[in-house]
Amino acid sequence: MKKKHKNRQIGLILFLTILSVLIALPFLILVSISLSEEERILSEGYGLLPRGLDFSAYEFVFKNPASILQAYAVTAEFSVITMVLSVLLMALLAYPLSRREFKGKKGISLYIYFTMLFSGGLVPTYMVITQFLHLGDTIWVYILPSLISPWYVFMMRTFFQGIPNEISESARIDGAGHYTIFFRMILPLSKPVLATVALFMFLAKWNDWYTAMLYINKESLVSLQYMLQRIMDNIKLLQEMPSGMTVNIAEIPSETIRMAMAVVVAGPALLVFPFFQKYFVKGLTVGSVKG
Repeated sequence: MKKKHKNRQIGLILFLTILSVLIALPFLILVSISLSEEERILSEGYGLLPRGLDFSAYEFVFKNPASILQAYAVTAEFSVITMVLSVLLMALLAYPLSRREFKGKKGISLYIYFTMLFSGGLVPTYMVITQFLHLGDTIWVYILPSLISPWYVFMMRTFFQGIPNEISESARIDGAGHYTIFFRMILPLSKPVLATVALFMFLAKWNDWYTAMLYINKESLVSLQYMLQRIMDNIKLLQEMPSGMTVNIAEIPSETIRMAMAVVVAGPALLVFPFFQKYFVKGLTVGSVKG
């Protein structure tokens, strides 16, 4: 029996190892292409190993390092601030909706759900943000409009509903108030859902380029994604120039630059993920209530 169980464990480990390699393989190929020579990529195709070691793609991306670092700093700033504030506000909104004694939860839940089905549209949203809230060309245009997501509110509400009521009731008997119960008991037991929402919010803001395109004119507030998007647009514009122009289009490594920019963008997100991974398991409240 023990041998059979051991064979199952070995098989599971082998399967997960192969699966992990297959998942990591596309990113390794991405890095390989970014470090390859443009001519060999076009002639020989993609490969797991670089087709001749060449850093010209990264040299092109970081040709103006001050701008890239500034965009990195801006993107990291509003991504972290949005992540922290959104998780806190959505948790404060979702917790009352999960309590049975809260009488107005159905009406508020319907109101939140309505915003998932209908939106004001691009033009009214643009007018509100720029003409009434005056958030254009400020760091807050990245943060304030995206603090609340109805989908994540309902996700948190469902998780909070799974926490036994006996925990909050016992704390209330001991004299704890609502905020004490929420911050000292509910949130520590809700690390899986909080970490999941925090990671998704961080990735959503890190990959945001649309906001900068609409509302940002200052170069000091341009996000990393939008800056790299402009680099690609400039390369495409150069490639579409007439052949008689003085620019040597063959010297621009367009294919490797695309992959290099993908590595530059994905790197920080890959570094953040391991810190949230251990919380992606439910069941922390199992056994917290006996009898």
